[in-house]
Amino acid sequence: MTDRDEQFEERLGHRFQNLELLKRALTHSSALPELRLSEKEGLAAENNEQLEFLGDAVLDLLASEYLLEKFPGWSEGKLSKSRARLVNAQALEQAARRLGLGEQLRLGRGEEKTNGRDKPALLADAFEAVVAAIYLDGGLASAREMLRPTLFESTLKEWGGELFETDRKSALQEFLQGRGRPPAEYRLAGESGPDHQKTFQVEAWVDGVCMASGEGSTKKEAEQQAAGTALGRLEQSQVRS
Repeated sequence: MTDRDEQFEERLGHRFQNLELLKRALTHSSALPELRLSEKEGLAAENNEQLEFLGDAVLDLLASEYLLEKFPGWSEGKLSKSRARLVNAQALEQAARRLGLGEQLRLGRGEEKTNGRDKPALLADAFEAVVAAIYLDGGLASAREMLRPTLFESTLKEWGGELFETDRKSALQEFLQGRGRPPAEYRLAGESGPDHQKTFQVEAWVDGVCMASGEGSTKKEAEQQAAGTALGRLEQSQVRS
């Protein structure tokens, strides 16, 4: 990262008063030996692990606030499940990719060689650290302003109203894996409607057989529906056998 990457700050929606916070958030532990050898940073260089810890807490707080505001009638159980989905590693990784965060990371040579900028866990951790850096630099209001479009609203759009639902694709995968069978395959069977209001049709295939189909406003929603139907049929088949 350059001393001031204005395009990246623009994507974050936050201009740092203390740019050192952002540098630290983007510094993986693998980069420290090389940074500390440089005249510019020396022993002052720090990695982002403590910021990850703080970012995790900030994410939980602001995700809870967002869900209470968005769904005031939901039960505690629905809210808890939805919060877990909003801030899970996969959602954080996807948000990091939308921001182009991988390109900004400061990595050691080893991580560079093993494609560290594209590693899901590394991206998710760095996203947490960036959230903490924004919180320390601008307070909760700044962190909230960054998280709503980049994480919360994008994840909610992807899952629709099913944030709190059980992950049926994972449940189907566990069912098949437990019986030594290959994972299900999801095939896009069709889509209809205008670009701003599409409907997707997805089929779930198991062992080369189409077990079920699903429909939804996103591919993920259609896949979840197809997986749930397929799992139900497989469970019924097992009971009968």
